[in-house]
Amino acid sequence: MATQDFKAAYKTIMDDHFPPRMEISFIEEDGQRQTLGYEKQAWLIDGVRKGLRYGENPGQEAALYKRVGGNLVLGSVACIQPGRHLASDVELLQSGKHPGKTNITDADNALNILRYLMDEPCAVIVKHNNPCGAARATSLAEAYRKANMADRVAAFGGAIALNREVDRDTAELILGNYAEVVVAPEFGPGVMELFAKKKNLRVMRIGNMARLSEFAGDVVVDMKSLMDGGMIVQTSFVPQTKTQADLVPAQAVYKGKEYRINRMPTKKEYSDLLFGWLVECGVISNSVLYVRDGVTVSIGAGGQDRVGMAQYARDKAYRNYSDRICWERHGIPYNTLPDDAKRREIDEETVAKKGGLEGSCMVSDAFFPFRDGVEVGLCEGITAVIQPGGSERDYEVIEACNETGAAMVFTGQRCFKH
Repeated sequence: MATQDFKAAYKTIMDDHFPPRMEISFIEEDGQRQTLGYEKQAWLIDGVRKGLRYGENPGQEAALYKRVGGNLVLGSVACIQPGRHLASDVELLQSGKHPGKTNITDADNALNILRYLMDEPCAVIVKHNNPCGAARATSLAEAYRKANMADRVAAFGGAIALNREVDRDTAELILGNYAEVVVAPEFGPGVMELFAKKKNLRVMRIGNMARLSEFAGDVVVDMKSLMDGGMIVQTSFVPQTKTQADLVPAQAVYKGKEYRINRMPTKKEYSDLLFGWLVECGVISNSVLYVRDGVTVSIGAGGQDRVGMAQYARDKAYRNYSDRICWERHGIPYNTLPDDAKRREIDEETVAKKGGLEGSCMVSDAFFPFRDGVEVGLCEGITAVIQPGGSERDYEVIEACNETGAAMVFTGQRCFKH
């Protein structure tokens, strides 16, 4: 019997049958319409116009549409005007295997996070629509290096989004790993020649990224299709907490007794808490993450229970720390280190350093229903917590933080993402 080539499916290019234009109308009871107009996108590759390679999986037809007309006003909220394009109108400078649906959505979620972090060089690496590493620094190369080393294993095959022109130093670091996508506002002299060494790397330029911070408070119509063809429509999420002044000290009342956090965050903790919260807004729920010195230590995403995600993110921090030490000292992944003595040495150092969690901040996208979730981080030496608040047992979580001297602030806003 002939052997099947299962790899061939990933080389397939789907010819989609979606029409070139699309309209979505919202109709009032009196017949008045608000219509959004869309136009299908494609790229000229080797003289042939090609749309999305395929959808989430080979065999699924897919099309990318950008909005070219109309708008929707709901009460006092107006959606983004057409013409302000980002991921829906990327300029494909290098394609190799041209983009599929996940390449575009990963790049889009990276931009979703970056729009709140434009004040300094920042890198966000997204994999399966979740950030696996995010960092800010004084240079773009350093921001990328830190974001990549935050979770080097998960970053393999990810989408890298950068908020500054890519220079040669940053490009050379990117070439040291396998990435699917690089998105940036511009690429400096010699960079595209370097990227040409990785023929399947999708390099996307978004000129509008220089104005990305202007999108920070804007909303779009967010649509979710159901299995029967039905649809849920909502306005997109906009975080209300972006500055220190937006945060409130953790406090609660239980059975007539008032509970307050004893210590407020330091300046450095405030910086990390806000950075972590804005990254958290782009993480699939349930989620918990840890951050220190403007870099994500670990990110736990998409779990069913909060304490489980706190534990998962803790365990990832230990794995990330071990791998980072091994890579920096021996140039190979921890999982392939053959020397048992060196492995034990790394294990001992990782445990002693608590996976790099000591002194970090803990971020949760929703309240802790019990104190056991925050205790996972407190046991590892975290010093500050940011969470929405609003649990019936907020008082227990406040007590847990006070017992260890940790600071905690509430955002007053949940940031679920499904």
